[in-house]
Amino acid sequence: MPRIIAIINQKGGVGKTTTTTNLCHALAIMGKKVTIIDFDPQGHLGISLGVTSRDVTGIDLALIKEKNIEEQIIPVRDNLQLVAAGSKLKDIEQMAGAGAPRGVLLRDALRGQLADQDFVFIDCPPSSGLLVANALIATSEVLVPMTSDFLALQGLSHLMNTVKRFEGALKKHYKISVVISRYVSTRRISDQVLDVLLGHFPNQILATVIRETALLAECPSFGQTIFEYSPKSRSARDFQRLAQDFLENRVMRDDNR
Repeated sequence: MPRIIAIINQKGGVGKTTTTTNLCHALAIMGKKVTIIDFDPQGHLGISLGVTSRDVTGIDLALIKEKNIEEQIIPVRDNLQLVAAGSKLKDIEQMAGAGAPRGVLLRDALRGQLADQDFVFIDCPPSSGLLVANALIATSEVLVPMTSDFLALQGLSHLMNTVKRFEGALKKHYKISVVISRYVSTRRISDQVLDVLLGHFPNQILATVIRETALLAECPSFGQTIFEYSPKSRSARDFQRLAQDFLENRVMRDDNR
């Protein structure tokens, strides 16, 4: 069965979809079989991969059991496939009823599916609502893209409190990895925030930082990943190294910065 990883940050603007798109394509290029679930009703992940049709259904119909996940797969690159958000995903958050059944929709939809995959990544919305709850119930592994500014630190604190509540309620422990994205080395605040993070999340910050570049912002408008848009760029090298970090659990330490 695949490893299932929820990519979560309740704060917007931290490079979450950029990280998902390029990390997953890097893993696919390395020969891993990867499925990405676009779990954000905005559908930006699909757009970033060139899937722009508004008529595409996806995880929305799998959650309400009109389709199974494997029927909703869209091959997007070699070894990489997408389950789009679908137009009805935004309605899931407002579903009638309460309690546990609404929180296990994704877990149930994944059960017995995608057995041939190495990884399933869930690109979550920037919120703390029902969709994020579904993702946390469906997995025990969380990847947190994080920018190096103090407002992002506040958002991360909120996310960690959410994760702890789920750990207590579900009686399980999450493996948490942090990715430093949109990093600007010339800003003093970047190193200050990184020092704080290393103190609070020892052995959990992946070793490679993703540096801020215009190229990463430009890719989605062409429906391309960095490996297609600018394969020889430093951004492509950053994501290649990050994928290796992820596979080998290479983490940042004070003595290897």
